[in-house]
Amino acid sequence: MLELIKYIVGQFAEDKEHVDYVVEETEDAVNVTVLLSDSDMGKVIGKQGKIAKALRTLVRAATPKGSKKYSVEIKEREA
Repeated sequence: MLELIKYIVGQFAEDKEHVDYVVEETEDAVNVTVLLSDSDMGKVIGKQGKIAKALRTLVRAATPKGSKKYSVEIKEREA
């Protein structure tokens, strides 16, 4: 699933070298935090959050039944 997230974010981010993915796994969920530079935030989130919402929908749809739920959070990289 992380590969799907990386592929989609890579299509919109211009500064691909400075994109980091933090994966935190719990008993029933996997939380993926995408850390972006300030210049890529708007491109990956999209107008009114449409790209981010579509990313979350795709991840939810691609998750097999009975497996851990994935959540995707997009944050700005701290300087």
